Amino acid sequence: MLRFSEDRDPAVLAQFVRLRVIDPEGAYWRREIEAAGRWLRETGNAVLRVPYTVVTPEDWGGVGGYPLGQWIAEQRRAYAAGTLEAGRVAELEQLGMVWSEQEAAWADGVAVAREYAAAHGHFLPPTTATWAGHPIGVWAKNARAAARRARENEELREAGQAVRSSAGTMTEARRDELDAIDPGWCPGWDTGWQRCYRLVQNHVQAGGTLPETAGDVVVQGEDLGRWVTAQRFGWEQLLPVQQWILENRLKVAPAEEDERPVKQTQDTKWAANLAAARQFHAREGHLRVPRKHVEELDTVRSSC
Repeated sequence: MLRFSEDRDPAVLAQFVRLRVIDPEGAYWRREIEAAGRWLRETGNAVLRVPYTVVTPEDWGGVGGYPLGQWIAEQRRAYAAGTLEAGRVAELEQLGMVWSEQEAAWADGVAVAREYAAAHGHFLPPTTATWAGHPIGVWAKNARAAARRARENEELREAGQAVRSSAGTMTEARRDELDAIDPGWCPGWDTGWQRCYRLVQNHVQAGGTLPETAGDVVVQGEDLGRWVTAQRFGWEQLLPVQQWILENRLKVAPAEEDERPVKQTQDTKWAANLAAARQFHAREGHLRVPRKHVEELDTVRSSC
């Protein structure tokens, strides 16, 4: 375009100068619109509802490697704030732009959830988790709350009781979408418990042995050996369905009585403390014991 010795169409030259020199932002906009249009052609979609995680393929030339999903989300936010120019609104609408924040936010969340589950082996992110710049942990927490409210309402209806409100509940279709990603994404108990269970299950299914000692296997920041031990020794605190899952899917059994530490009574504690005091006195000749001192009992002597 800069070889002015050659014949050039004045209109094309004027557009080039305007976009590249006078209005570089306009050049970026045209590139983004071109990427959106190509996405429609390549995917066969009738509307411009681009998942948040979409990045255009590198082989798309000048519009390759572009975070189209994030750009679409930015335009949607600008539209909601009233800062998107009318001409640009019209261009996006010609491409079939979906302006609904709620629908788009749900579609973005599902797309990120699918990627997160593929990378981690489950869709049970901690609340602080982010993925591809998306706060997927908070999104999942809110989704679980909505699903649980819907479940509670269904139980009330089945019991013939009145439902106070359906506001903030999740539709069955949306629950099905997340169930397809991970059937255990919304457990009836603590999410942290479910995450550790899935990590142990994935580890065993991948050919590993059941971790039983703290520190043996740590995955995604979770000490799986410590968790398994805690389940065995805290068996009575688990729900029956959790006990069934551990026994039948992980072959985890409750700790036997001879494995459990001996529970000390008040009398045995007093006897141990008295023996320690006598031992200290016999060695030091007094009982002015420093506050932080720990007396290691001579088990042979104390048993005689």
